[in-house]
Amino acid sequence: MKWVTCAVFVGLMSAAHSASAQDKLTVYSYRQAFLVEPILTRFTEDTGISVDVVFAKDGIAERLAREGRLSPADLVLTSDFSRLVELVDKDLTSPVNSSQLDSNIPEQYRDPEGQWYALTMRVRNLYTAKDRLGSQQLTYESLAEPKYKGKICTRSGKHPYNVALVASMIAHHGEAQAKTWLQGVKDNLARKPQGNDRGQIAAVKEGVCDIALGNSYYYGNTLQDPEQKTVAEAVVINFPNQADRGAHVNVSGMVLTRHAPNKANAIKLMEFLSADVAQKAYAEVNMEYPVKANVPPSPLVASWGEFKSDQLPIFKLAEYHQAAVKLLDEVQFDL
Repeated sequence: MKWVTCAVFVGLMSAAHSASAQDKLTVYSYRQAFLVEPILTRFTEDTGISVDVVFAKDGIAERLAREGRLSPADLVLTSDFSRLVELVDKDLTSPVNSSQLDSNIPEQYRDPEGQWYALTMRVRNLYTAKDRLGSQQLTYESLAEPKYKGKICTRSGKHPYNVALVASMIAHHGEAQAKTWLQGVKDNLARKPQGNDRGQIAAVKEGVCDIALGNSYYYGNTLQDPEQKTVAEAVVINFPNQADRGAHVNVSGMVLTRHAPNKANAIKLMEFLSADVAQKAYAEVNMEYPVKANVPPSPLVASWGEFKSDQLPIFKLAEYHQAAVKLLDEVQFDL
């Protein structure tokens, strides 16, 4: 496990305006440095509050539990919803009561008890081969139809993005029907689940499959990578279930830690991250969808067109998380 620590300071601030011992906070982040550092620098410029950031790919929950009351962490930034669930389930969070957060973040994208707040959204899209299928009016349910046998690619079913999708299927259809669907999808796979979301796009271009599951921002990242642009251009991005409930979305988010030593400053940062400046930065840098309603996506993301999202409250995914994992095991999805 590799930990990287970075202090975000404003170099041109005079000594007279430098942060006092109280004007600081510590963030543990699953989100990458390129995304959060510019936003945190802007926060320091605006408030005078310095931010120490510890970046990690995994293990933050374990570290918080080990540190206990002595933890310096005030806030955790997560890259997906499952990390939020883990932190809450392990009693490592503290509820926040903020009218500004409640105003900026729609009810659908925050915990009813204030234990977590979403920051960005991604759509679980379906990519189709441009030269073989073109644009399609697909649903997640249609992935189990026999006509798609041997035509579908996806990463591991146990990846948090796919677990969340299965949880949403349980929420909408019940466990028994979701299991039948999941078995049908497995039967239609062109290969054993593997790789990441970018790899699924590449598999469509290479002719391994005709349809692939993938988060929207991976498509945007691939389009902006000069070495991968032709891969992205070989597929069409489709928003599923537009004629009924809407496309499934998953989220990144933030929590106030249980033993936050700088609680007031942490809440200020949470409010800042939910407001226009930070929401716009998230949208532009990583091609995600802001959760704040009046902040538009980046021009590239907007070019994919408007879509209807599933209105299932995100916290419902947590209720069905364990059931989703159980179904994936029962159908041996990854084997």
